[in-house]
Amino acid sequence: MNRRHLVPCLALSVALAVAGSAAAQTPDWPQAKPITYIVPFTAGGSTDVVGRTLAEKLQGALKQTVVVDNKPGQGGGIGAAFVAKSAPDGYTLFGGTISTHAINASLYKNLSYDPVKDFEPVALVATLPNVLLVDPNLGVNSVADLIALLKKDEKRRTFASSGAGTSTHLAGELFADLIGVPLAHIPYKGTPPAMVDVSSGQVTFMFDQMTAALPLLQAGKLKLLAVTTGKRIALSPNTPTMVESGVAGFEMSSWQAIYAPKGTPKAIVQKLHEEIAKALKLPDVQAKLGGLGMDLVGGTPEELAALMAREIPRWGALVKKSGASAN
Repeated sequence: MNRRHLVPCLALSVALAVAGSAAAQTPDWPQAKPITYIVPFTAGGSTDVVGRTLAEKLQGALKQTVVVDNKPGQGGGIGAAFVAKSAPDGYTLFGGTISTHAINASLYKNLSYDPVKDFEPVALVATLPNVLLVDPNLGVNSVADLIALLKKDEKRRTFASSGAGTSTHLAGELFADLIGVPLAHIPYKGTPPAMVDVSSGQVTFMFDQMTAALPLLQAGKLKLLAVTTGKRIALSPNTPTMVESGVAGFEMSSWQAIYAPKGTPKAIVQKLHEEIAKALKLPDVQAKLGGLGMDLVGGTPEELAALMAREIPRWGALVKKSGASAN
């Protein structure tokens, strides 16, 4: 055999060996060991609620323990990088978001993972609105009131987020750009601590998912001024959109999804997708997640990949326009 024929044959042999190795590692999936579901934010936020709800259903469907492990930091990047380096054997899942798999790609100069090359899309779980939140004692009752306060009082020009690179961060940057007022971003390692500081008046306002805000809204510790979607939401029909509130061009929705490490066998990815799609149709899951303002989807791996293909450049353009960045 001459060299011209030898190289392709060697390449084919290596590819077959890798494929065989991956299959050999997972013949008894999912019975070999517990499955770990990585949530890249702190407990209590939207991604955590989705993760714990679906982990419970997957555990029952797969007859295997599913352990939720929170690894917050860097807009979800710490958890994402961990999963990107994990074995593609079906025993590690990732609760991805618009932040980890769209925004971070352009926000971080040296991202420690590739949202496309390092992951297998499993399922698009849900879309959900962000909402504009303030301390009830701030003395503002509308978006117009908040804008007036920000323009008048430089000390009040602060907004919190669940982390640099999250949709809540970019929502604040977009708001600053559209109203023409420079704002200081205060990032936290998750939603709960950010909301605590907003509710106590230490930070002026924040954008976050309705899912996470509901308990504090119901307790009267936060005030809801607007939703970021193109139309009002059923969960709070009297709350205006940002556009209705006078901020032209402000429209955005967040999303939740599930991924596995790149190279996870297609049969496992398909099985996981099927079980997740089934779980999202269960009445108790619909009541719990839908009751928190989520629009449940259950999209296929292909649909999730297509969404990312649209969202990555869209958010890249916003990051560039706003000048937002993170280290």
